[in-house]
Amino acid sequence: MLRLILQTLALSIVLAGNLQAGDLFPEWRGTNGQGHADAENLPVQFSEADAAWKHKVPGLGWSTPVVVDGKVWVTTGIDKEASPERKEIVKKTTTSSQPLIISSHVSLRVQCLDLATGKVLKDIEVLTEENPQFIHQVNSYATPTPIVDGDKLYCHYGPMGIACLDMKTEKVLWTNRTLRVKHENGPGSSPILWKDRLFIHCDGIDLQYIVALDKNTGEILWKTMRTGELREEPQLRKAYATSIIVNVNGKDQLVSPAADWIFGYDPESGEELWKTSYGVLGFSNAGRPVAAHGMVYINTGYLKSELLALKIVEQDGKYEGKIQWRFNKQVPNVSSVLIVGDEMYFASDNGIVTCLNAKTGESIWVHRMGSRYWASPLFADGKIYFFERDAVVTVIEPGKEYKELGESKLSGTLFASPSVVDGHLLVRTDQALYCIKK
Repeated sequence: MLRLILQTLALSIVLAGNLQAGDLFPEWRGTNGQGHADAENLPVQFSEADAAWKHKVPGLGWSTPVVVDGKVWVTTGIDKEASPERKEIVKKTTTSSQPLIISSHVSLRVQCLDLATGKVLKDIEVLTEENPQFIHQVNSYATPTPIVDGDKLYCHYGPMGIACLDMKTEKVLWTNRTLRVKHENGPGSSPILWKDRLFIHCDGIDLQYIVALDKNTGEILWKTMRTGELREEPQLRKAYATSIIVNVNGKDQLVSPAADWIFGYDPESGEELWKTSYGVLGFSNAGRPVAAHGMVYINTGYLKSELLALKIVEQDGKYEGKIQWRFNKQVPNVSSVLIVGDEMYFASDNGIVTCLNAKTGESIWVHRMGSRYWASPLFADGKIYFFERDAVVTVIEPGKEYKELGESKLSGTLFASPSVVDGHLLVRTDQALYCIKK
């Protein structure tokens, strides 16, 4: 199923990397980060009592559980609340008007669970941070999703650091704690891998750059500052998006969204190949681009998100990201879009689900499905899964008409994008990590 759908990508732009079997979910939005999973035999309707198991993850985290070799790895942060005196001091250092979590200490951890039973196999403290940067009240210290590479797990905690963990020995092989920026709302962007490189977004209110680390040592291989004029207001300069790798005319490119601009880089050297302005205010964007039909699609973020379709063109060795169409109705600020065949699907922050023609941007149908959506949708087992902030899971059939297959309710608040492997749906709320099976 997944192979057939990914073949719809145009020859000039294809997703880098190889497809994997249905027992692996290695990074945010699955293999290649497109929201597709080669999984089968998944449930469409269930209750909390139907869960094969559920586990209360200590602390708080909005990262997606990653799955490899029958084991589930999930990051979290356990914090200690700061004193009232320190809270007042910290509040004076920010221009943010948002409700904040201010802590005096945070233990940044990863747990390993048995996929079949939910039993905790390992609980590892990866990093600690004294007086960490404050975060938004609806964020966590462990929002970036880790990424699997062989027997290595790369855990990213924003400006607090990134670490490489040996999943067999439980040893932290290296850490890098030099990528400091002021995120204001906390960490969000997830790491991605390409060859021997690990790419990290660092888009704060003070500095905006992207880096490539040596995945074996954590050493910085290159660091490229963002170019392009930004707004004077610091709060409008931050972003939390995640990159993808595409192949343009035989050459891989790192496509990287930031505030107000999307960039294309040479992943080997960090050279900026092209950049395109959104043409509208776009900041705090937290989605991940998708690629299909010879185009790259990105939603621009706050305050009023727009959806852009870009074609990367080459002429005389120079590249340009040309906007082919844009759409501005009920586009999500936070969650990513999903493409299945010729159709694109997305759920807005206000609970409106839209289906577009991915080639033209024309609206096919619009449906009010729930209240608020921050988690990104998934396509697996021939079905599309949407995950509402109030922990409602709605399953629909892809197509030119809205057809609901099932709706289910779990406990808690749901920000984390779930994961799936054959026969298992893993949904993380602030109350528990649920494993749902037929």
